[in-house]
Amino acid sequence: MIEIADIEAAAELIDGHILRTPTLASPGLTGLLGVPVTAKLELLQRTGSFKARGATAKLRSLSAADRSAGVVAVSGGNHAIAVAVMAQALDVKATVVMPRTAPARAVDIAREAGSTVRLTDDMPSAFALVDQLRAEGLTLVHPFDDPVVIAAQGTVGLELAEDAGELTDVLVSIGGGGLIAGVAAALRARRPGLRIWGVETAGAEAMSQALSAGGPLAVRLSSIVTTLSAPSASALTYRHVAELVEEVLVVSDAEAVRGTLELAEHAKVWAEPAAGCLLPAARRVVERVGPGVRLGLVLCGGNATTDDVLAWAERFGLR
Repeated sequence: MIEIADIEAAAELIDGHILRTPTLASPGLTGLLGVPVTAKLELLQRTGSFKARGATAKLRSLSAADRSAGVVAVSGGNHAIAVAVMAQALDVKATVVMPRTAPARAVDIAREAGSTVRLTDDMPSAFALVDQLRAEGLTLVHPFDDPVVIAAQGTVGLELAEDAGELTDVLVSIGGGGLIAGVAAALRARRPGLRIWGVETAGAEAMSQALSAGGPLAVRLSSIVTTLSAPSASALTYRHVAELVEEVLVVSDAEAVRGTLELAEHAKVWAEPAAGCLLPAARRVVERVGPGVRLGLVLCGGNATTDDVLAWAERFGLR
């Protein structure tokens, strides 16, 4: 299990390379949900998502030989952006592997940052190509199954614990589970009375299916939210969620897109559906917990184009 000391060490490792993002009370979301809401604006992070933290920590932890040989990453979008941009900043050669369904903007940013981009038909084939490239000598920067990466993502929770007012419940999106594993470890250490809730979209249910099965397993992916579409959780992230998280809630793609529109209108922030999914889940938490709830929302990323969001809104009849 990741300990608070690991997270504190990761905070020192990435200091000066990432932003301490704002943690702010949101009058707009408080009015929308009818309870006090605080938002951790990780969508303002360097590279547009929390992924810069884990990528930076992993890259800075490498030996000179591994840095020279280069790294490889697999991603539905945000991890690719983070590894590409931070590898360029730290002078490390990077290859990123993405499914063809990944957002075009993510592919463009990774290429503009100087990384070699390899596209595959789907996420399982992307992970298979990564295995091949690792055999050729590249070091894997895994999006979630790495203690260094999880500890660095946990710095989000460390900052939230230090900067937020009184909270009762915190909601965190789940792809492979690296963010929620780190955040939960930090919050359990610093604010042990908090309840932590995970959120997935239907068709990207790696963690909720793992919890039902008693361990990680391969899942079929169909969600439009590619940044949450991990083909499976890992044993490491599963263990953290099973021990530290209250429950994993699953919302529809349409609800996640509606949440993105609501964040723009009420919170005045531009988020992607991986963050928008928190709002419908927050409504369920409010109903379940009842009076006295004070919510914290980790808005994990904002790397969606206006064209993407408007197209999804049209598809789901939300405009």
